[in-house]
Amino acid sequence: MAETKTTANGNNDNGPAIVIEDIYKSFGEKKVLNGFNLTVDKNENVVVLGKSGTGKSVLIKCIVRLLTPDSGRIMISGQDIVQLENQELDKARSKIGFLFQGNAIYDSMTIRENLEFPLRRRWFRLKQVEIDARIEEALDSVGLKHTVDLMPSELSGGMLKRIALARTVILKPEIILYDEPTTGLDTVTAKEIDSLIMDIHRKYKTSSIIISHDMNCVKNTADRVVLLLDGKCYAQGTYQEFESSDDENIKQFFD
Repeated sequence: MAETKTTANGNNDNGPAIVIEDIYKSFGEKKVLNGFNLTVDKNENVVVLGKSGTGKSVLIKCIVRLLTPDSGRIMISGQDIVQLENQELDKARSKIGFLFQGNAIYDSMTIRENLEFPLRRRWFRLKQVEIDARIEEALDSVGLKHTVDLMPSELSGGMLKRIALARTVILKPEIILYDEPTTGLDTVTAKEIDSLIMDIHRKYKTSSIIISHDMNCVKNTADRVVLLLDGKCYAQGTYQEFESSDDENIKQFFD
């Protein structure tokens, strides 16, 4: 199993997609991230594994700056997102898609309006014909073109997760952050979401961090698995390396 290490960043297109260096984040006296380091290569799916409450969601919220780390650097394609403000932060975020655990679909909007929303709020402007084309492509990528004028209340939980995926890819991000993408789904639907994650990965050549404690999701989507423990990157390796590990901190996920 590979040892954790900090990788020096390079400001060029051939460098890693994400470099996280010595990130610390506390809430009062509670230390959640305590010197976390991770490098994600271009076109790589990394699953961050950990028990509930260990800081997995805090980590990806720091990456997209929904939360600001107390210290450390987060390099997105060579640019430190921690130091960015206003317009530059908005531009950097346009490279990142975020799939929320609860989908974050607006109940009062049609599916079309939900998908239009991120396109209309970004720093760049698109013509209506371009917006319509992106909506059609995004819905087609999740197999739900027929839902474009429906309301969220007319869709099942699995379909809403697909719509959330469509909205995530509509900006054609270089990076996608998935927060527990299969939580609350039945086994069959969860497997379908795993397949969609891989389809999106292949189609858009994204680099992804997937937060999950669903071991089927980990097995089906991970190029590499990282264990977040005590606020640090405790171990990393392939799913097969984790599965065969004798480390009790890792074995507990396979019991």
